[in-house]
Amino acid sequence: MIIHNVHVENSPETSDVKITDGVITAIGASLQPTGDDEVIDARGGLLIPPFVDPHVHLDAALTAGDPEWNETGTLFDGIRIWSERKKTLTVEDVKDRARRTLLMMAKRGIQYVRTHVDVTDPSLTALHALLELRDEIEPYVTLQIVAFPQEGILSFPHGKDLMREAVEEGADVVGGIPHFEFTADYGAQSLRFLMDLAERNDRLVDVHCDEIDDPASRNLETLATLAYESGMGDRVTASHTTAMGSYNDAYTYKLFRLLGMSRINFVSNPLVNIHLGGRFDTYPKRRGLTRVKELSEAGINVAFGEDDIQDPWSPLGAGNMFDVVRMGLYAAQLMGYGQIMDSFRYVTYNGASTLHLAPADYGIAVGKPANCIVLNAPDFYHALNENVEVLYSIRHGRVIARTTPHETHLFNPEHH
Repeated sequence: MIIHNVHVENSPETSDVKITDGVITAIGASLQPTGDDEVIDARGGLLIPPFVDPHVHLDAALTAGDPEWNETGTLFDGIRIWSERKKTLTVEDVKDRARRTLLMMAKRGIQYVRTHVDVTDPSLTALHALLELRDEIEPYVTLQIVAFPQEGILSFPHGKDLMREAVEEGADVVGGIPHFEFTADYGAQSLRFLMDLAERNDRLVDVHCDEIDDPASRNLETLATLAYESGMGDRVTASHTTAMGSYNDAYTYKLFRLLGMSRINFVSNPLVNIHLGGRFDTYPKRRGLTRVKELSEAGINVAFGEDDIQDPWSPLGAGNMFDVVRMGLYAAQLMGYGQIMDSFRYVTYNGASTLHLAPADYGIAVGKPANCIVLNAPDFYHALNENVEVLYSIRHGRVIARTTPHETHLFNPEHH
């Protein structure tokens, strides 16, 4: 395959990219096809690695309004509604909704997904469904599965046993939700338990951590300390951390030293964080977002996720990472031209680091797997501003999705 006339990662000049046997073998000017090479004319489009969505809940996707709509828009009502919907889950139901969601995401250039799957269910129905789907969907998407205790580990009957069982059955990542445990002590105990479980079973960690506007919710310092002392470092991710938006600056200054030493990753979910956050405020009303800008400037890895796609926590969502980046830039006030141009990294390279993908397996460079997308714009500023099409999604050197650009005809109303 030869991709002609493409801007590689915002390069002002266009290049050609040659792909052989699923690997990028050359990047340069005027590369010529050989044999039966497929030729793609990118027409001056942008080539970047495929989108990564490091945080989504596929088990709940496409259930908005069932059994009821979340009219208050709070995290806690979402959990309540989901606990009712969870009682009716079947493997077929979860697989069908998750498959439809993943294919929708694949059409929009997402090739790597980390999904949190609720394991506070004695039957582990959703987990079984996603484990089956993981291999089936691989031609389109690489799927990581997090054993996520939505209703707590210590605060849910047999929560520890369910977590152990989920890991034994094949979950890739160990999750947690310490701020939802009954007490702060339970929260800290749950973190020690899940970190030990992950270390013993050679798993990654991704914790819903301090997803609350309460400045007293400080489980992050415990998680970071455990990551540092255990040496697990960048195998650990703190998702949401919205309480950081309410921490005072003196405490945060001290905390950032620990965060840097720990090397943990962060995932912010701008769409849903801005929707659920600040719900108990009148005015001033908090943004409900972690300190994305400050974390990034400190050299700490931050990725953006979509979190919810038409479920009890968010009635909207279409697997479109442009929506996620746009909201993240506005809410975190990252609107400088250079910041916008580089913002594709929040949903590509930074997400890949969060998923702990090997650097040799991700990115645009000779010798790396030919996984990439072509956007209908010369750079990411124009791509984001114009919400352009993903013209091609290429995986293992094969086109898995192609979009024909839309055409709009504007007519002079004075002529018919």
